[in-house]
Amino acid sequence: MHLKVLILAPAPNNISPSQRFRFEHFIGKSSVKNIVFTQKPFFSDATWSILYEKNHFFRKATGIINGFIKRFLLLFSMYKYDFIFIHREAAPVGPPIIEWIIAKMLRKKIIYDFDDSIWIKMASESNPMVANLKCSWKVEKICRYSHIVSVGNEFLAKYAKDFCKDVRIIPTVVDTEIMHNRLKNQQETPLTIGWTGTFTNFHNLEIVIPVLNELKKKYNFRFLIIADKDPSFNNIEYVYKKWRLLTEIEDLLEMNIGIMPLKNTEVELGKCAFKAIQYMSLGIPAVVSPVGTNRQVVTDCADGFWVENETEWYNKLEKLIVNTDTRFEIGKNARSRIVFNYSVKAIENVFFDLFEKA
Repeated sequence: MHLKVLILAPAPNNISPSQRFRFEHFIGKSSVKNIVFTQKPFFSDATWSILYEKNHFFRKATGIINGFIKRFLLLFSMYKYDFIFIHREAAPVGPPIIEWIIAKMLRKKIIYDFDDSIWIKMASESNPMVANLKCSWKVEKICRYSHIVSVGNEFLAKYAKDFCKDVRIIPTVVDTEIMHNRLKNQQETPLTIGWTGTFTNFHNLEIVIPVLNELKKKYNFRFLIIADKDPSFNNIEYVYKKWRLLTEIEDLLEMNIGIMPLKNTEVELGKCAFKAIQYMSLGIPAVVSPVGTNRQVVTDCADGFWVENETEWYNKLEKLIVNTDTRFEIGKNARSRIVFNYSVKAIENVFFDLFEKA
């Protein structure tokens, strides 16, 4: 007999990095485990496409209202499911009423999953009024309502354990067999230092921009930024590529060196080192700030480098710029580490154990 799991997530399928690498790549393997997943996004494709753009107030408001209507109607069919898997929240704004109904009235087991410090009040530049409406305090409540809380690192787990007895750390991983399945050819030119991420993390690049400008005076390389928006930096020369699903791997493979600078804040401590995981899975040496999960994922001087100040950023990047063999050896070690510790194959049983019947 199949277990039935309903997934409630913010974004449409196969769009959000958080969803793609937290749970969506496991769904294709679920038939082996006799689990049937049904995924229901809050936002439609049309609303998601303009959600982080400025303006479009009425279209966004209409999309949110439609999302709530879909969630309300879905409550009437939840009796069919054994577990309700909620990624981040059932609805992006407002108190956790839907979660309360699922747990307290419908008596369904919630598996609650998140991979960021989402209890901290934040808002994007495109939606500055949303911070209060998001009700970030609800994360504590949803943890209390949950049968199991699944998080991406120890910092998030420490928070969740105050409110839920069963908290499990499941890292954000890549599929090293189907997607992230190639090793960077370090002989390729032009030599490229790269960064990938969303516009909300551009501020972390402030750490390394002065260093890259200094290195540029001595070495010939390009700085590649792959993101959902152009950062419009005027203090550094860079190449911008808009992130696209179809070219994601090819674009990453343009990098010879991948960087992940992080400021040491509670928001950054909630990050799950995913940039480093992506770089490393493709044999691209990762140079990272040793903040939070970066310390667990990257082994300093073995499969990547830790850097804590501008001098270290300069020296470690210079070492990789001038030495092709070092880039290759570090990259090869990095891929092995991801395959054995941060891949779908390594973690899939841990994920599916969330749905064991008590």
